[in-house]
Amino acid sequence: MRQLFAAAALALAAPLAFAQACPDKNLNYWQAFPPGGESDLSARHQALVLKKKCPAIETIVQYKAGAGGALMWTQMNQLPADGTNVVGVNLPHIVFQPIQGDVQYKTADVTPVFWFHFTPDILVVSGKSPIKNFQEFLAAAKAKPGTVSLAGSGQYSANHAAHERLDAAFGIKTLYVPFKGTGDLATSVIGGQVDGAMTYTPFAIANRDKGVRPLAVAMDKRHPLMPDVPTFKELGVDWVDGAYRGIGVPKSTPAAERKKISDMWMALNKDPEMKELAAKSGFELVNVGVEQMDAFMAEKTKLYTEGAARMGLGKK
Repeated sequence: MRQLFAAAALALAAPLAFAQACPDKNLNYWQAFPPGGESDLSARHQALVLKKKCPAIETIVQYKAGAGGALMWTQMNQLPADGTNVVGVNLPHIVFQPIQGDVQYKTADVTPVFWFHFTPDILVVSGKSPIKNFQEFLAAAKAKPGTVSLAGSGQYSANHAAHERLDAAFGIKTLYVPFKGTGDLATSVIGGQVDGAMTYTPFAIANRDKGVRPLAVAMDKRHPLMPDVPTFKELGVDWVDGAYRGIGVPKSTPAAERKKISDMWMALNKDPEMKELAAKSGFELVNVGVEQMDAFMAEKTKLYTEGAARMGLGKK
């Protein structure tokens, strides 16, 4: 009987613990990319689960897209720092862009409080393409250097870095075509206006019924939803990488509010429904909160700074 009471107490404590982390007011969730991409899909998932956890709260998803996310990240510190404004942030974008120097913010100006998922890089082509596999892609790229066009989300972004890495790793030269976001490039890839894209696994999964053909993925093992797609490791290149997505707040947001938001997103990420939504969409969940943030950012900043040097970023 005592064990039964203990189990009941734990069951009651879980929603109570989340309720204590609910915001006092509605949340403004600012997106740095247009609707339709992975960041937007993640925000919609989180808003759905948060509404069930905190019924009195609305999550208002807002968009300020431009310059590969830099428009929003340049202005995020101008938002009210009252714990009701959170901003979608991305790695390696917030490291690469300031190194290149074409933006008006520094990496240190961005204050992430939680990284919630990772999306692996993937190479895809249009279903209209005569290219059926990675070997045929290599042959096409080598036959006509600089003519095979690959779309990507943003300049100096994870997609841009992956494109440069692809060319260097396999000794080819392809053309990178930047779009504002993943949602924007979908029509061009599906319609065959570009030959393919260096994008993320959720794009390939969401558009597999529309003819998008994945060729290779940057994971340790093949993706369970794409078991016929080889990894880059299988193709001879030790490549496991992609983009991290998280939330940040204005820099003047008090530490207590940062911790509250971080804990709230941690609870979201551990919710069974969130895990199911992430798995169906191809998101790999990670849980990096405020306690781990300084060490995580130091490690990633060092890694991506070294990568930027290899890409030649910052050399005008």
